Amino acid sequence: MITGIQASFQSRLRAAVVCLLWSVPLASLVAPAEAQIAVRNQGYIPFSDAPIFYRSDDIDDPVKRLQQQIEQGKAQLVYDAKGHGYLKSVLKLLDVPISSQTLVFSKTSFQYPKIAPEHPRALYFNDDVYVGVVHQGKEIELVSFDARQGAIFYLLHEQQAEVPAFERAELDCTQCHIAPSTRGVPGVMLRSVRPTSTGTLASGAPTFITDQESPLGERWGGWYATGKLATSTLANGVVAADATGRSPPLVPPGKSFDASAYLAPGSDEVALLVLAHQTQMHNLITLTNYKTRIALHALGKPADGPLPEATRRQFERPAEQLLRYLLFSKEAVLPGLDGKQLIEASVFAREFAARGPRDSKGRSLRDFDLSTRTFRYPCSYLIYSEAFDALPEPSKSYVYDRLLQVLSGADQHEDFQSLSAQDRRAILEILLETKAGLPAQWQEYARSQGLQLSSAVDSQNKHSWSQKGK
Repeated sequence: MITGIQASFQSRLRAAVVCLLWSVPLASLVAPAEAQIAVRNQGYIPFSDAPIFYRSDDIDDPVKRLQQQIEQGKAQLVYDAKGHGYLKSVLKLLDVPISSQTLVFSKTSFQYPKIAPEHPRALYFNDDVYVGVVHQGKEIELVSFDARQGAIFYLLHEQQAEVPAFERAELDCTQCHIAPSTRGVPGVMLRSVRPTSTGTLASGAPTFITDQESPLGERWGGWYATGKLATSTLANGVVAADATGRSPPLVPPGKSFDASAYLAPGSDEVALLVLAHQTQMHNLITLTNYKTRIALHALGKPADGPLPEATRRQFERPAEQLLRYLLFSKEAVLPGLDGKQLIEASVFAREFAARGPRDSKGRSLRDFDLSTRTFRYPCSYLIYSEAFDALPEPSKSYVYDRLLQVLSGADQHEDFQSLSAQDRRAILEILLETKAGLPAQWQEYARSQGLQLSSAVDSQNKHSWSQKGK
């Protein structure tokens, strides 16, 4: 039996290792020999106090909703005794597609002893949830996004139980998940490393946090990836045993993994591209939310009039960062491959595109380009998310005002030079027809320009704004 002191030391050790080698997602815990208990109420966690109250149980994320359904007998986790435990059931109930599978073989989980090139960790995701599982591991790791609080961390014990339950994990997770790589808020990130043949980080080699601006040549170290894009990255390789230097060359792993042990045959490169965008987009939404609430809380009174400039600066800066990331400003250029061929080769790409709303011309913000950029219409699909809609005023209005300035062509700043006039018009038209809750000035602009506004969106917006006026 491990003593409390020993467990605490081992917990910190695991967290230190994981912080060095992290990718998405992660949860850590104290691990007695007879049980796995998530750490919740011990130690300091940032944002625990007003106005954020991160440790509050007042959350409404997808995993908590599922847990409530299980407790009410409206949903049931089914155990697969043939080898995948609760994983298939978790993915189905959370609407996480199997096609989103990506495989990472660097040791980037508290279950790192079980991760290696021959046994990579599998990651799955949708717009709001990340699920991680280790081959023959004891826990399924989950990160589930609450609209106001950002990333919420959970564990599900893989041993079959009469009433399985998702358990919230905080303390160890936030040691790595509230950090510069997550923009200082509870969040997620992808890390690219040069791994050894065992999956550990090569000594002295650089590591990279991957987002949509990262050059392809710095991406996916420690990951498997299939397809032509992967040839331009650090994927599928380990450092040779006799390699030296900060950027040692990579060679194929000595042992291949057994694809039959996973739900999908490999690791989808299009899913990795989407992850590069989505993880930091989530973080920027949370950052803008937090900064706004903190700035308004510091005033000590409701923001019922013009705000001091110092207060505005606190939330307008992250809101501007959010806007630019939303529009893929400074996105790294892809190598000009055949995008249509890449889409045809990726089950994930086709399923992902099918999930989005489409305008009257059949266009969606989830449509891929994959030739020189990720998306055909470069505006993040997470604009439809509950987290985006939950941005507090006045930052939400700021983002919408700035977005209209850019899409209407009023803002021609060089940071948006990648957006052609045709891009701006297409994105504007798509949003006008598909995005509920658009501000009144968007509707007024649409009518003044003779642009189509979805009747459903128009009706919803009119009701929303009429209610605000009462």
